[in-house]
Amino acid sequence: MTPLPLLLTLSSLLFTLGLLAVLTRRNAILILVGIELMLNAANLNFIAFWRYGPPDAALTGPLFALFSIAIAAAEAAVGLAIILMVFRHTRTTDLNRLDSLHG
Repeated sequence: MTPLPLLLTLSSLLFTLGLLAVLTRRNAILILVGIELMLNAANLNFIAFWRYGPPDAALTGPLFALFSIAIAAAEAAVGLAIILMVFRHTRTTDLNRLDSLHG
C-alpha cells in the first residue's frame, strides 16, 4: 500500500474526530478544538496530494497549508476572544445555556 492512501485515511480519521467533537460537545472551547482538528486534516490532505501528486515546480501544497495554518491561528484567536467575553458576562462556556444575546 502506498503512503498516499494511508495519509488520506489518517486525514479522514482526523476530520471525523473533529466533526464528532463539533457535533457532540457543548463546551465552546472543545468545539474550537474540533474545528482545529478538521483544519489540520485539510492541511494533511494539501501536503499529501502535493507530495504524491504529479511533479510540480511550485510549492502549491505547502503554501496552501501555510495559509490555512495562518487562517486557523487567526480563527482560534478571535474565537477564544469571543468565548472569553461571553464567559465574563455569563460565567459559562456551555453553549446550550447561552440563549440570549442581549447586553
